[in-house]
Amino acid sequence: MRVFIALLAAKLVRLLLRLTHRGGTALPGKVALKICPDLLSRLARDVSTVIVTGTNGKTTSCRIAEQLFAEAGIPYFANRGGANLKQGITTEFAMNANLFGRPKRQYAVIECDEAAMVQVCPEVKPKVILMTNVFSDQLDRFGDVLTTLDAIRRGMDASPDSVLCLNADCSLSASLHEKLKNKVVFYGVECPVYKEQVQENSDAPRCLRCGTEYEYSLRTYGHLGHFRCPQCGYERPHAHVAVTEIPYQGADSTRVMLRLGDVTVPAEIAVPGGYNIYNAAGAAAVGMALELDEPAILSALANFHCGFGRMEEMELNGVSARMILVKNPTGCNQALNFLANTEGDALFVVALNDRVGDGTDISWIYDADFEKLLCLGERLKGIYCVGDRGADMAVRLKYAGFPLQKLRVFGDYGSLIDALSAQSAPVVMMPTYSAMMDLRGALAQRFGLKEFWE
Repeated sequence: MRVFIALLAAKLVRLLLRLTHRGGTALPGKVALKICPDLLSRLARDVSTVIVTGTNGKTTSCRIAEQLFAEAGIPYFANRGGANLKQGITTEFAMNANLFGRPKRQYAVIECDEAAMVQVCPEVKPKVILMTNVFSDQLDRFGDVLTTLDAIRRGMDASPDSVLCLNADCSLSASLHEKLKNKVVFYGVECPVYKEQVQENSDAPRCLRCGTEYEYSLRTYGHLGHFRCPQCGYERPHAHVAVTEIPYQGADSTRVMLRLGDVTVPAEIAVPGGYNIYNAAGAAAVGMALELDEPAILSALANFHCGFGRMEEMELNGVSARMILVKNPTGCNQALNFLANTEGDALFVVALNDRVGDGTDISWIYDADFEKLLCLGERLKGIYCVGDRGADMAVRLKYAGFPLQKLRVFGDYGSLIDALSAQSAPVVMMPTYSAMMDLRGALAQRFGLKEFWE
C-alpha cells in the first residue's frame, strides 16, 4: 500500500508542477521517498540500468547512451532534466512505473552525482556503470579529487555485479580496477586531441601508490593521457575501446578512427570539442558492455543530440549561439580551447553564480586559462558578464588583459538577451549550473526553446 500511495503522490506532484511550467524533476521523488523510503530499490528491481557518473561529461555521455538504446530499438527512460541526486533519480523511476510499481520500460540511462553513488548504486544495482573522469570540482562539497574518487568507489563497491566502463587515461579512474572485483571495460584516446599541446594544471600529478610524479608518453588535457610511474610501475591500462586517430575536427562534428576490441573503424561524433571525444569513447564502451552490435554503436555516436547547455546550439533572433556548461577549471579550459579555435567573429558570454548547485567557492576562475582568448584579437567582439558574480568575472577578465571597452556587465538576463539580439556575431555562452538554468529559462521564454527536461 505504501508503494501505491508514494507513486500516486509522486505522479500528482509531477502533474501539478508541469502544469505550472516547473520541472518537477526532484520534488516528486522527495515526496515519494518520505512515504516509502525503500521505493527506489523496489522500482529498480526489474529494470536494467546504465549509470553514468564522474566530474565532467555526464550529461553528454548519457545522451549518447540513450541513443545506443534508440538505435538498438530498446525502449528506455532517463533523467534528462539533470536531477541526479537520489530524489531526482527516484522521480524518473516513479514516472516509469504504474501505480502498482511495475515498470513500463525495462531499461534506463541514469546520470548520477558522484556523491550520490553510495546511496543510489546499492538500490539500483546497475547493469553497467560508466565513469567519465575525476577532476577538481565544487571544492565546498568535495574538497579534493580523492574525496570524489572515494565516493564513487564506495558506490561501485556496493554493486559488485556491475560492468565498469573506466577511463584508462585518467589515473584516478583507472585505479579503481585494482580495488574492485567488477568486470571492467577500459576506454581511452591514443593520439593527440589538439593540434597544439597545451600545458595545464594537473589534478593528479603524482602516483596514487607511491607519490612519485608521473611521466607521460601522451598527454591529452588536464591529467589525462598515457601516464606511467617511473618508481612503482603503475601505468595506464590497455584500452579495449580507443580513439586511435582524429582525421577531422570541425565546428559541428568530429571524425575519428575508433577501435572496438580487435576492430578499428571510422566513426563520426555529432558534436565538436576534444573532451567530447572521450565522452564518445566512454559511451562506445557502454555499447560493448551491453553487447550491442557495431552498427548501433557507430550510429549512436553520429546521431545523438546534445543535452541542454552542453554544446547546445540555438538561434536568437537570427543570431547563432552555442551554450556550454562550465563548473571547474579543466572543463572551462576545454570550452575556452573550443572558442579559441573557432573561425570568424565571436561574442563571449560568461554567466557566473555561486549557489549550492554551482559550488560556492568561485576561486577556480583564476585557475582557468581565460588568457587563451586573447589570441582572437579583433575577432572577439566583446565579453558579456552576467549572474550573481558577474562583476567578479569581469574583474578576472580585466586581469587577463582584455581591454575594458570589450567588457560589459549585465544586471539581469533580459537586458543581456536584448544586447545579444541587437548584434550579429555568433555567440558562445559559458554559464555555471544555476546560471545556465536561469539564462536558458529566459531564452526559452523569449525564443520558444524546448524545456530543459525535454
